[in-house]
Amino acid sequence: MQVVGQAWLVLEATHSAFLLGLISALQWSPTLLLSLPAGVLADRIPKRTLVIATQTASLLMALSLGLVTILGWVRFWHIAAATLLGITSAVDVPARQALIIELVEGSEDLPAAIALNSALFNSARLIGPSLGGLVIAAWGAGAAFLANAASFLPVILSLVVIGHARAESVAPGVGLLMGVRDGLRFVRRTPRVMWVLIVLGVLALFPMNFEIFVPVLARSELRVGPMGFGFLMGVQGAGALAGALGVAAAGRALPRRTFLFWCAVVLCCATIALALTQEVVTAGILLFIAGGSTIAFTTIANGTVKLETPDLLRGRVMSLYNLVYNGTTPPGALLIGWLIEAAGLPGALAITGGIGLAGTLAIYAMLLRRR
Repeated sequence: MQVVGQAWLVLEATHSAFLLGLISALQWSPTLLLSLPAGVLADRIPKRTLVIATQTASLLMALSLGLVTILGWVRFWHIAAATLLGITSAVDVPARQALIIELVEGSEDLPAAIALNSALFNSARLIGPSLGGLVIAAWGAGAAFLANAASFLPVILSLVVIGHARAESVAPGVGLLMGVRDGLRFVRRTPRVMWVLIVLGVLALFPMNFEIFVPVLARSELRVGPMGFGFLMGVQGAGALAGALGVAAAGRALPRRTFLFWCAVVLCCATIALALTQEVVTAGILLFIAGGSTIAFTTIANGTVKLETPDLLRGRVMSLYNLVYNGTTPPGALLIGWLIEAAGLPGALAITGGIGLAGTLAIYAMLLRRR
């Protein structure tokens, strides 16, 4: 909700897709610098303590931005301060992703717990902006920021009272450089993890930039205003929820490698088709498909990486996952913003979808040849 509120404020104030990309890049640039050290940190100190601290910091930042927006004091530099949110996110994600393993008793429940956690985590990435679009249409961006701030309260309370089934103290003596090196070495020596991260990086860099595509589509191409923007984000969120529930229901029955491949292909094809549409309903259908395929892919990818990683390295490997998933956002956002201004939104959608499709097919062909 905060991300989409920031995007709408930037477009209203500047009418610039490039500045919209700049804000997104500022928010996620700390991930490039801090993800790997944060993974080492998550493997050295209690993960629950770390997550409580990062969630509290996120609450305070959302509250501050909401207040200055409602009071009419917001300026571009307030939105650019989203860099601080990126810092907390870089530390929060690997610790939170690894914490789920400590909360599960018994290995037989672990795959289901990972699938549920991953489905919720990845659905929130699309459902949150969808709700944000509806709230902005009804009450303005400031209300979206305050709703985001309020949502942290039950999260922090649950983290305080929740009980640990077991607590991992996995690498108390590992130095920073050695810890990062061990995580990278594991990924390099585990092809099943490495190819998932490569495909995820290609998709996250190009066709997954919905936070930039959809506001520009609603405002500049379809000219539907806040209500239409809320509708587009809402149907995308509905697709995300459908994809998450489908993956959770299928469980272990899914053939992971084949399923990941087809989800990536469908996402890229939906992005290319979106470049050709001029109707709100058609755009909504394509965004529903894109949202569902995105969440299905990231849910299975997240679970695959977690299940393949031993306890001693999980914080560091999940920091690599965060680096690939969120760390590609800064260069991707700047690239997408530049592409939209240079080639128009249809051209940018076609280019990014085409690159994502070509990259997915090339990686899958390499896997088949290697096998």
